[in-house]
Amino acid sequence: MTDNIAGSSAPDTSLSADGYVGDPEVRAEWDNRYADRQRLWSGRPNGALVAEVAGLTRGRVLDVGCGEGADAVWLARGGWEVTALEVSGVALERAAGHARDAGVTVRWVHAGLAEAALPPASFDLVSAQYPALLRTPDAAAERALLAAVAPGGVLLLVHHAGMDTRHEHGAAFDPADYVWPSMVAALLDDDWRVEVDEQRPRVAPDGGAGAHHTDDVVLRARRLR
Repeated sequence: MTDNIAGSSAPDTSLSADGYVGDPEVRAEWDNRYADRQRLWSGRPNGALVAEVAGLTRGRVLDVGCGEGADAVWLARGGWEVTALEVSGVALERAAGHARDAGVTVRWVHAGLAEAALPPASFDLVSAQYPALLRTPDAAAERALLAAVAPGGVLLLVHHAGMDTRHEHGAAFDPADYVWPSMVAALLDDDWRVEVDEQRPRVAPDGGAGAHHTDDVVLRARRLR
């Protein structure tokens, strides 16, 4: 079991003493969210991931925003070689504990996606399930998702339908601050084939934050070269 929770060793002004690389404010926000609850999510793998992975050949997978590790553990149990990335150290400690309990091996990366300096074109599947990826003028997060996929590999991006236009009264959430599947789809060129791009009813696990969302937007694209 790979238990050390570490990010990139590349020089970065936001590299912390424990190896985290990324925006410290984003880390603190998510650490606080996880610390507020003993368990934030359901503990079960996301339904869209289970459905879309069914026909794929097992290989190397990157789980972006792995949270408390339900998807990562499920993938590892299924024979995938899993790298799981997360900004919250609180979440990663829980995820590592779940992996130990399940007896599976996962490589944990404590970093933001754009800052992680992941090996390019090296994952047969990049899975991002409802990620909270901040939007930047250079589309850093979108490009990092695409860059991580190996030729022949698949990008699977799933989000809650309608969130990209939802403004909640009195909430700090602004959809314009975040990356949505349509923004990633807009960057796909002739090197990619879109296999799924649709809205569908969500197969929602019982309990956990976000259980009230009823529909998913699913983007699955294969890198051809």
